[in-house]
Amino acid sequence: MAGGMEIRKALDEIVDRDYTFMHICGTHEASIARSGLRSVLPEGLKIVMGPGCPVCITPQGEIDAALELAAKGCIIATYGDLMRVPGTNGSLDTCGGDVRVVQGVHKAVEIAKEVPDKEVVFISVGFETTAPTVAATLLTEPPENFSILCSHRFVPPAMKFLLEQGEAKLDGFMLPGHVCVVTGYAMYEQFKVPQVVAGFEPEDILLGLYMLVKQAKEGRADVENAYPRAVERMGNQKAMKMLYEVFEPTDVEWRGFPVIPDSGLKLKPKYEKYDALKKFGVEIKHVEKNSACICDKVLRGIRDPTDCKLFGKACTPRKPVGPCMVSHEGACRIWALYNQKR
Repeated sequence: MAGGMEIRKALDEIVDRDYTFMHICGTHEASIARSGLRSVLPEGLKIVMGPGCPVCITPQGEIDAALELAAKGCIIATYGDLMRVPGTNGSLDTCGGDVRVVQGVHKAVEIAKEVPDKEVVFISVGFETTAPTVAATLLTEPPENFSILCSHRFVPPAMKFLLEQGEAKLDGFMLPGHVCVVTGYAMYEQFKVPQVVAGFEPEDILLGLYMLVKQAKEGRADVENAYPRAVERMGNQKAMKMLYEVFEPTDVEWRGFPVIPDSGLKLKPKYEKYDALKKFGVEIKHVEKNSACICDKVLRGIRDPTDCKLFGKACTPRKPVGPCMVSHEGACRIWALYNQKR
């Protein structure tokens, strides 16, 4: 931990005013909370979580679409985190349909091969990290009874929205290490604020914060890489090529955000036969928020989980009200599990 202590002392020396940086990764939030990192940061230095949980930012309308597909008799294959996310009328784990938890898209394809007389729909959520795997699977031409509900999102358009709105008054971003392994970080150079790609150990995060503060103090707006052991500027170009061979950008809604241009993915015409929405005539509809849950504000970095009057009372990991308390990458669940404070 010597390296971490040295960086911590360097932060004490360099922090001279209030700074707020946002990370966009549930794994970063878990590491920060588990290690108690916020408790040792210099006064005035704050790191907040943004829309870095793919399950959390999936809007209610997409959950409702999955429930409708289940009601039509489809076998729904999904990651476990999505099971308890509330829709308008229940959730996947209470809908009474044939819903199966899988570890990835390949397992959903296996189910489709095992039961050729049933339709299998994979709920395809995630950022740029998971989309290439789905693309690679569709390039292998899976069976005709297999399709996906595409719920993929791109990180940079959401960052652009956050900067344009200015709600959180951010001094910069800690970029998501897992995403940047795939995409690289060249695409983030469009944003004229301090940015650092960081790893996931406490020392990695402290180093990222030190580099962000240093940039801000020096008036620089660069993209620096504090995670060179895993991330290169151009990322995994083979994975990105597969992604763009199967998918193309589209305008989509994020939970807590309006429709953000080019922030989602849709299947290209050649692969639309795997689009569950088109295959079964299901539409994704906008659903107005009607609960006291402030997950939307947590995802925009303008509120902490403990600001919610439901947190730890009506809303707990065992009985979640909102998606931020459901997912293992959700800020509310992480704060509840590790007794995290501001």
